[in-house]
Amino acid sequence: MKIRILSDRVANQIAAGEVIERPAAAVKELIENALDAGATRIDVEFRSAGEELIRVEDNGSGMSRDDALLALERHATSKIVEAADLASLASFGFRGEALPSIASVARFTLRTRAAEDPAGTEIAVNAGKVWHVRDCGRPVGTSVIVEHLFHPVPARRKFLKSEATEAAHIIQVVRLYALAFPAVAFSLQQDGRKVFQSPRGEALADRVAEIFGRDAAADLVPLEARDETWSVSGLICRPGGGRAGRQDMVIFVNRRPVESRTLYFALTESFKESLPAGRYPAAYLFLECDPGQVDVNVHPAKREIRFRQEPAVRGFIIRAVLQRLRDLAPPVPTAAQDNRAAGGQPVPPAAAPAALPAAPSPAAAGTDEVQVAEPAVREAGAAPQRSFAHWRWLGHAQAYAWFETPSGVVLLDRRAAAERIIYEQLTEEFRRGVMGSQKLLLPVPFELDPISSALLIDAREFLVAHGFEIADFGRHFFRLEAIPSWMEPADAEPLLRELLAALRDGRLDTRDADFAREQLALMASARAARSPAAPEQETRSLLSQLFGTRLPLTTPDGKPTFIEISWNELARRFAR
Repeated sequence: MKIRILSDRVANQIAAGEVIERPAAAVKELIENALDAGATRIDVEFRSAGEELIRVEDNGSGMSRDDALLALERHATSKIVEAADLASLASFGFRGEALPSIASVARFTLRTRAAEDPAGTEIAVNAGKVWHVRDCGRPVGTSVIVEHLFHPVPARRKFLKSEATEAAHIIQVVRLYALAFPAVAFSLQQDGRKVFQSPRGEALADRVAEIFGRDAAADLVPLEARDETWSVSGLICRPGGGRAGRQDMVIFVNRRPVESRTLYFALTESFKESLPAGRYPAAYLFLECDPGQVDVNVHPAKREIRFRQEPAVRGFIIRAVLQRLRDLAPPVPTAAQDNRAAGGQPVPPAAAPAALPAAPSPAAAGTDEVQVAEPAVREAGAAPQRSFAHWRWLGHAQAYAWFETPSGVVLLDRRAAAERIIYEQLTEEFRRGVMGSQKLLLPVPFELDPISSALLIDAREFLVAHGFEIADFGRHFFRLEAIPSWMEPADAEPLLRELLAALRDGRLDTRDADFAREQLALMASARAARSPAAPEQETRSLLSQLFGTRLPLTTPDGKPTFIEISWNELARRFAR
């Protein structure tokens, strides 16, 4: 085997795979360069999802001819001199690989002018080869035009997603930087159409509404906190105002859009008692700290970061968010206020309700006791080996119904039972291909962010095949005109958003139809199940349907539908 040194052109094309993984990555690098140059106006344009054209123009400081030529050399940077400088880096770029990487895999034109130069400089490069360097007329600042991205490396194009998805990623990148820098005016055009235009100096809530949509900003409240090391500001949702997916957790560290498991965990943990299970908080947070506290050099595209004091920053965010959520909570009435509300009469303290005994283990129970079974314990179709006809109705409380049996007491979770019934009905419909649709009397309009919009377009065929009818209603606006026949109209939009969140997180893939139907049935049954107070006959009808299913003892995700506590166990608990 002969060892050889790669040419600069090939080395640049290989390096481009680390930094420029998709068109949105090129846009990101060019915007960061413009911000580092002190721009107060950045205009972005793209066509054909960035493959045909990307143009980023700014009014920053610009470059001289010598600096412009150096910027196209690998490892050329104005940001660092020694490796130790990385620990205190306050700018976006520092690798010195973005421009040469882009120029190596596209037709690349750089036009720039510094304030002290009488004329600008134009440099044209094609697949890493310089075509020409010449004077040009232009105002102070820089314009970069990228055409035919990845054409010199066609293998890279095979890994791109659909045009709608790639365009959505570009829009998302520009939106994030526009949100992070309200002092900079941003404009974005896609295929000759204006996507958004944000003037300088907008308040954060106004910019969120302008860039992410009015719905996204509707239930947000301001947050601000600081200590000796960290400060955080931004917007968070109110208790109960969560989202189906993580896409609305937007975090900036020193104005850099980042992905951080530490900060995502801190947010979700803070909202643990303020949001229903399966919902995620919406937040647009700006964390500021000394650059030495953050390592931004752990990912080639600087997308992920690492904190030098992970527990400290996690605790700071949790404390800040919890305090804000407490501030939003209604005041708890005092005992004196309760007494006054009751007409001035003293109100005796209520006895605390006894905790419900835990379901006993099989070893502690009598031989005739029905226990909550794990899915792996019972075979499919195995049901309790007796009828529920002899269960004597005792009443109901909240979502539960009580029965007395010869061997003990049964507590039925009506919602859990409904989940199992609906899930099996849906899976049977999907198996037989019987998927009816019902027209809505009043279509439901809704707005999506660009990535969710692209995912919806990609998944439209699957959704239509399962009873949804969705019409375009404008840019990233849609109208739900028909829904599956088994669905309540009020559940339609929330379930659709939950499906899109699952697509975004990779929990759902419509290319695998069987798996996608399974996930749809799980989500639909969990959302459609209701647990209103019901009289005895309705509850017995529910039991009849439950015991007609294949696995009546658990919900589709393995939670019990009912528990039974034997008389022996109750006697043991009361020390008899």
